[in-house]
Amino acid sequence: MLSHPTLEQLGQLGLAGMAEAFAEIEASSEVARLTHPEWLGLLIEREVSHRRDRRLAARLRYAKLRHQAVVEDVDYKAPRGLDRALFQKLCTGDFIAAHDNLILTGPTGVGKSWLASAIGHSACRDNRSVLYQRVSKLFANLATARGDGRYARIMRTLSGAQLLILDDWGLEPLDDAARHDLLEILGDRYGRKSTVITSQIPVDRWHKVIDHPTYADAILDRIVHNAHRIELVGDSMRRTRLKSALRD
Repeated sequence: MLSHPTLEQLGQLGLAGMAEAFAEIEASSEVARLTHPEWLGLLIEREVSHRRDRRLAARLRYAKLRHQAVVEDVDYKAPRGLDRALFQKLCTGDFIAAHDNLILTGPTGVGKSWLASAIGHSACRDNRSVLYQRVSKLFANLATARGDGRYARIMRTLSGAQLLILDDWGLEPLDDAARHDLLEILGDRYGRKSTVITSQIPVDRWHKVIDHPTYADAILDRIVHNAHRIELVGDSMRRTRLKSALRD
């Protein structure tokens, strides 16, 4: 008889996880065997799990990661030079706590964006704020935002994320506005937050991509010197898997 009012009260209190657990336990044949502390423990455990899942879902919605990638699915057997020990250490989030950066370089198709998304997902699990940005779209959006009043808000968002993922950096030279924006973003984050950058371009060619000696020195100083590096090699994994599928 207490089931209905109890469920209603749990709902009013915003304890959805407890309410679900309460209904399930009451319907179970094991209910008579549970002590009061066991009942309470199960209800609290479900509520904690429910809230953790909701936080993760909210973090992932905000992050807008490019891939639905998780660290448990990383392929270490593919011949691309991925160091398992290094990558697993990065997934613990220690580099984020230390406000270090991460640079992922390598040819197209070797999984740079996927690995960056997996690290982003891991950070979301750790209840850290993550934001993914495709570099070309980011600079185009900032250029538009200058004229419609959104620029300052977007820049605050970029500086505030505990982990910012800048994907596909260096595909085209930067213009004056993009150079200025990138320096502002990295300057605000330097020593305070962590940035992951993926690029097809080796780091030793980034100076040329920036195409301005003064800006290049300032930008690279804020990215490179405290960055962990993963330099991937090999053929496109997408192409390799397609060939394998066709053979099968």
